[in-house]
Amino acid sequence: MKVQFDPVVLLSRMISVPSVSRSEADVADLLEAEMMRLGLSPHRFLNNIWAVYPGYSSARPTLMLNSHIDTVRPAQTWSRDPFSAEITGGKLYGLGSNDAGASAVCLLGAFNEMKGQRLPFNLVLALTAEEEVMGEGGMRAFLPHLAAEGIYIDIAVVGEPTGFQPAVAERGLVVLDCVSHGVSGHAARPNEGVNAIYRAIEDIGKLRAFKFPEDSPVLGPVRIAVTMMESGTQHNVIPDTCRWVADVRTTDAYSNEETVEILRSVVDADLTPRSTRIQASVIDTAHPLVKAAVGLGGTPYVSPTTSDMALMHGIPSLKIGPGQSSRSHTADEYIMIDELKTGLDGYIKLLNNLSKEY
Repeated sequence: MKVQFDPVVLLSRMISVPSVSRSEADVADLLEAEMMRLGLSPHRFLNNIWAVYPGYSSARPTLMLNSHIDTVRPAQTWSRDPFSAEITGGKLYGLGSNDAGASAVCLLGAFNEMKGQRLPFNLVLALTAEEEVMGEGGMRAFLPHLAAEGIYIDIAVVGEPTGFQPAVAERGLVVLDCVSHGVSGHAARPNEGVNAIYRAIEDIGKLRAFKFPEDSPVLGPVRIAVTMMESGTQHNVIPDTCRWVADVRTTDAYSNEETVEILRSVVDADLTPRSTRIQASVIDTAHPLVKAAVGLGGTPYVSPTTSDMALMHGIPSLKIGPGQSSRSHTADEYIMIDELKTGLDGYIKLLNNLSKEY
């Protein structure tokens, strides 16, 4: 007798269990138990829950079905209990309902529904942690763990709220801590000292005027925004240090490391990246995975947000899932009940379409 699966029930249970990034243990317990109930033989690594489709063979390519189980902290302007999983007006309200609990339960349901079908690729279901903070215990640790288990991912579907449209690309991110140096002096003596703020302004002007030699055919130019500045100790002292921050949205035309080195050559300030791990992601529109999504009536587009695709370096990845990105991280976040059905059916159809491409 087939065990019944209800995405609305499972998502409601997930919402009722707080799962802010780095505190996902309880929701991981819930999902592990649900996968055991369905007979999916789950594995656990930290707070990442995963399962392998029966009949795994290293001779076939491996497709990972991935979504994240963590949430941001609830905004103070929620008018409902963010953990109450309230259903009203065809909407399921709750923190993480849209981003990305709906995708997680629909991918789990699709993985379960495909049981018994012979596929031309391996399937790995991965419900992972710490996506909202790109943390060390999520995808950054999970992919090396899979490799240590002898499982290498060739392609990936990343479940995020996209209106079930295929997002074929997203920008990377490098945050630069910048320091401009000067010479301190008395503010009353204009010919003494070198104002570090003025040097910072000069460098910021250089960054605003700079154009990288190459643009990405899909993502366009690298974008730079200066977002923070701090300098000075008191009004009558010319500052000898000015600290500022640049937010750099990178593309596949250059690696993040190359981007940093190019920008260092443009300015006099010291530039230190906080991290270079959040890389741009682009999948060729001729890839079988994209063709499978287009076959469902989808229109490829560039996503304005980042996801765990940014950590899947070198793995062709497609972001697609139920819900709308505009609801993510908002008070009174919700998913439409109909969107859950669309998501579950859509993932099953996507996998069946992809089978025809191989």
